[in-house]
Amino acid sequence: MFRDILPGKRPRPSAREENVFETLLTKIQRFAVMVLAGMLAIVVVLSTAHLGKLIGEEIWKTPRFLIPVQGLIEIFGYFLLVLIGVELLETLRAYMKKEVIHVRVVLEVALIAMARKAIIEEPAALPGLTLFGVAALILALAIAFYFERQTQG
Repeated sequence: MFRDILPGKRPRPSAREENVFETLLTKIQRFAVMVLAGMLAIVVVLSTAHLGKLIGEEIWKTPRFLIPVQGLIEIFGYFLLVLIGVELLETLRAYMKKEVIHVRVVLEVALIAMARKAIIEEPAALPGLTLFGVAALILALAIAFYFERQTQG
């Protein structure tokens, strides 16, 4: 019985078996993406509520309705973090719809993340080489985004 199967060589599964296995993997993958989208939606909603609370606290601190620069930086950083979550939700939604991850959405998320990094970091606390690296990365993403838009028409 086992003599027909040589060591290291296995019988090739039939096309039907491969199709069943591929279908199962696709269903598992779609389920995982839906679960991730659900969890991300919960995080985005809770983060948005927390951002609202943060803004309210900053507004009600004395002097009222005047938010200090450090408070603004914290609010903008958190706002961009929530925006990254929204863009990731858009990426998951597009993937579930067409099973393709759109380059444009990924570039948008990366640009928002780098903008957040540039806003919340204190330039005086970072080495110059790090600042050049962040600037180069933002420039590379912007160029990629430009060319991606050009290919879209």
